[in-house]
Amino acid sequence: MIAFQEISKYFDKVKAIDNVTATIEEGHVFGLIGTNGAGKSTLLRLLCGVMKPDRGSITVDEEPVYDNPRAKARIFYISDDQYFFKSGTPKDMLRLYRTYYPGFDTEKWKEMMEKFGLDPDRKINTFSKGMKKQLSVICGICANTKYLFCDETFDGLDPVMRQAVKTVFVREIEERGLTPVIASHNLRELEDICEYVGLLHKGGILFEKDIDEMKLNIHKVQCVVKEEAQLKQIRETLEVVTMENRGALYTFTVRGKRMELEAFLEQLAPVFYELLPLSLEEIFISETEVKGYDVKALIL
Repeated sequence: MIAFQEISKYFDKVKAIDNVTATIEEGHVFGLIGTNGAGKSTLLRLLCGVMKPDRGSITVDEEPVYDNPRAKARIFYISDDQYFFKSGTPKDMLRLYRTYYPGFDTEKWKEMMEKFGLDPDRKINTFSKGMKKQLSVICGICANTKYLFCDETFDGLDPVMRQAVKTVFVREIEERGLTPVIASHNLRELEDICEYVGLLHKGGILFEKDIDEMKLNIHKVQCVVKEEAQLKQIRETLEVVTMENRGALYTFTVRGKRMELEAFLEQLAPVFYELLPLSLEEIFISETEVKGYDVKALIL
């Protein structure tokens, strides 16, 4: 388990991470989402011990991670800005990672390189962005670490390769209990693979929840009311996150159990109502709007 307690990180006067507390359980895919500049990459670097927090504590399996080779050996970090040897080949990276990770599976590496169609003797600086991402994923999987941190890993991969990488992640989770932590802007990519998600905004964490549970407890309600009194009753009775209207049609984002919401709406008896599930992207927009990150204000 990875646990971080009240961690903060400053860059001069900029507070990149602000008093963040959360836990990442083993054997599950944890998605880290957030607005631009929310601190996702900084948080990953802190969690894997590349940087030291200015405040707070970070432990990996109850051991401090910073300046601790034993804890770091359980983590493989794929950064968004990947580093490879100048004029190096995949074989050069293989030799490097075998030095750092004693459990590195060379045979699996060769097998995956062949399946992904990557030449181990070709210079990496001639690879496309997507090919470099594939190479990083292969090295990360074959390092056989307990935790795999991925910063925008799906960015640059074509749809077939994205699905292939997800399949590899699922297989590794089932076979050896790998725990991937994936930071991404592409919420649709995370929705079908992540079991838990943490939402960062302006350096702070808004929530850390089970995705299925989260979707069961927040809904979109579309309705046409008969009179203003019904609208007032909705606002006062339900936990409304956001509200907008187009003419007579009102759209609410509401927290609560579906059965309870349906019972309330049946009793209210508006002219029309419909209860719809929200995608992870819609939940993200709703939650950040509550905190003052207004998407509509950016595009109007």
